[in-house]
Amino acid sequence: MKAAPFAYQRPATVNAAVALMTETSGAAKIIAGGQSLGPMLNLRLVQPELVIDITGLSELKQAERDGDELVIGACVTHGDIEDGRIPDVTRGAMQRVASNIAYRAVRNRGTIGGSLSHADPAADWVSALPALGAKVRLRNPDGTRDLPVEDFMTGALESALAANELVESVRVPAMRASARWAYVKACRKPGEFAHAIAAVLIDPEAATGRVVIGAIEAPPIVLRDASELFGGKITGNFKKEFVAGAADALLKKAGLSNAADRHIHVAILRRAVEEAAA
Repeated sequence: MKAAPFAYQRPATVNAAVALMTETSGAAKIIAGGQSLGPMLNLRLVQPELVIDITGLSELKQAERDGDELVIGACVTHGDIEDGRIPDVTRGAMQRVASNIAYRAVRNRGTIGGSLSHADPAADWVSALPALGAKVRLRNPDGTRDLPVEDFMTGALESALAANELVESVRVPAMRASARWAYVKACRKPGEFAHAIAAVLIDPEAATGRVVIGAIEAPPIVLRDASELFGGKITGNFKKEFVAGAADALLKKAGLSNAADRHIHVAILRRAVEEAAA
C-alpha cells in the first residue's frame, strides 16, 4: 500500500515545528528517522493531514554535558550513540543498548526521540532509559516541561505528548562508579522486537536499585526502589538475594496471567541481575 495524501513541511526551527503542530490541531505527525512512521503511513495506520520533517533541525542533533546530566537531542540516532559520537555518562550502558537495536540500517536513521514518541512496549529505549533514571523534555508553544521517562509512556503506542508537543531532548543522569548495570532482552531472532526485556541499575554501595521489566504489551513495569525483589534490601550479595517469586508476583499483579510468559520475563530478569553482578 501507499500512504494517503498529506501535506509536507520542513521547518527551520523547533519553534516553527511546534507552531505548525498547533495550527493543525492534532492533524499533523512529526517525522525524524521515519523507521516507525514510514511503515505506518504506507499501511495507512495513520493518515495525517500534514507531515512535519524535523530531520534538518541541528538543535535536535546535539548532545552535551549539563552538570551531572547528559542532554541528548531528540534527533540523535541510535548509531550516533552506538558509535560513541556523543558524550557518555553511563559507562558504556547506552552504547550497549543502542548496538542491539534492530539492524544497523535502522540504527543509522532511527532516533532516540522518535523511538520514545512511538511508545512501542517492545522497543529498547522505553525500558532502558527508565532504569537509568532519565527524563524527557517536551517542547510546546508555552515552553518546555520535563517528565520522568517512565511517566511519558501511558499505554501501548500512547504517550503523554499533547497535540502541540514534540520531544526536544532526553536527560540522562551520570552513573555512579559503584553502580552495576545490565540490559537483557529475549528475541526470537536477532534484530526483532523483544518479547521480554529486563534492565537493572543496582548500586550496592548506596543500597539502591532500579529495575524495569519491559515488552509486556503495556508501559514497562518500573521499580524505582527494587528492594522488594531482593528480600527487602539491596546489598553487595544482591545476585544471591534475588527472589524470583517476588518478580513473578509483580508480573501477575500487573496483569500477566500466562504462567509461561511470566516465566520468560523472570528468567530474563534473573539473567540481567546475574550480569549486573558479574
